[in-house]
Parts: sequence; structure tokens; C-alpha cells
Amino acid sequence: MTVLETIVDFLNGIGIETVEGHVPDSSFLPGVRIEDGRLVYDRAMPWPGDLLHEAGHIATAPAALRSGLSDDVGLPASVPHATEAEATAWAYAAIRHLGLDPAVLFHPGGYHGASAQLLATYGAGVYLGAPGLAQAGMTAVGAAVPGSGAAHYPNMSRWLRS
Repeated sequence: MTVLETIVDFLNGIGIETVEGHVPDSSFLPGVRIEDGRLVYDRAMPWPGDLLHEAGHIATAPAALRSGLSDDVGLPASVPHATEAEATAWAYAAIRHLGLDPAVLFHPGGYHGASAQLLATYGAGVYLGAPGLAQAGMTAVGAAVPGSGAAHYPNMSRWLRS
């Protein structure tokens, strides 16, 4: 199974609809776009890890807002814990869950030239955005609470925000 197929299967399996289709050149990321709460991708996309980052935006949005997401996401500032930081942390948790190299996510063509820094930061166990995921009830951070059964980041208690 290819990296792209692994990612698509995972996303569809957790409830983020991911379909192959036409992605215009004007899309924010090459070969992928968010359209009405689902991911549309071009099989020839250069960076399959971008699907995970965009899925992070969908996954961290409150359930009631997900189906209205398109292109630049555009969540109101009043929606906490659904920013770039949480989407990136979510995508990193997914890449770890899938057993893929983090460089698939933090590739040389992404993150406005900060991919190497993000690889180093996450590789050192500094998980930007993870506290927001915990506040949204998707994982736990900090000291383990005995008997809580909560998954600790980068493991997730649930992949989609309520």
C-alpha cells in the first residue's frame, strides 16, 4: 500500500471523507482542498502528508461546524483550539499512529520553510498544539492521571472533536 493509500484509508476510516477529484491550481495546497467538510485530492499531489494537515483542520473543528468547512477553513476566532497549531499537532499524532516517517508530514515543500524546525521540535518532544487538543478532549498532556485511561499525546483518545 502506498503512503497516499495508507493516509486515505485512515482518514476515511475515522470519518473524514476523502475522495479523489479535481483540485484547481488555485488551491491553497497543491493537489488537496477542503470542500464542504471533506477532503478532495489529486492522486498526483506532490506531498501526501498535506492530506493529514488539512484533515487536522477538519478533525479539530467542532462537529457542528465541520460540514461547512471549505478551502481556507475560516473558523471564527471564537472557536478555541482549532488553529494551525492544533491541526499540525493532530497531523503529527496521525503520522505517528500510522507508523510513517514524520518527514512525510513535515516535507521540504511545506510549512513556509519551517519543516526542518518542526521536525526537530516534534522530534524533541515539544508538541506545539497538543495542549489545545487536550482542551478539546481529544488527548491528554502532562502527567498521567493513574486510572484515567486517557491517551497521552501523541496518542489520541479520539480523532474527531465533538
